[in-house]
Amino acid sequence: MSTPLWSVGLAMLGIVVGASGPIFMKKASSEIHRDLRTVFKSKNLFYGILVYGLATLIFIPALKEGDLSVLYPLVATSYIWVSLLSVKYLGEKMNTYKWIGIVTIIVGVALIGVGSV
Repeated sequence: MSTPLWSVGLAMLGIVVGASGPIFMKKASSEIHRDLRTVFKSKNLFYGILVYGLATLIFIPALKEGDLSVLYPLVATSYIWVSLLSVKYLGEKMNTYKWIGIVTIIVGVALIGVGSV
């Protein structure tokens, strides 16, 4: 089975959507305390779970038509998206080692993609 380009695009959309989940979870972590009621009152926790579910629903049709060995390595790019989103929305800083890690992920995913052709 070959992987259609739309399947790759749909998988990437699911990955980018899913990458916002950890941003909401990080924000929720400051809202949740020992009192269990804070878990149920956290909108960010709810949004994080919702985003993860939506990303999964987007990813499933891509998996139906594409090769898992091609699509699943793309999930590694979520680390890139989370890093970039955390800089933008959480004010986190990127250092040289993080940029080297991002470049390594890109090279690794590209090599897997080339190896699948």
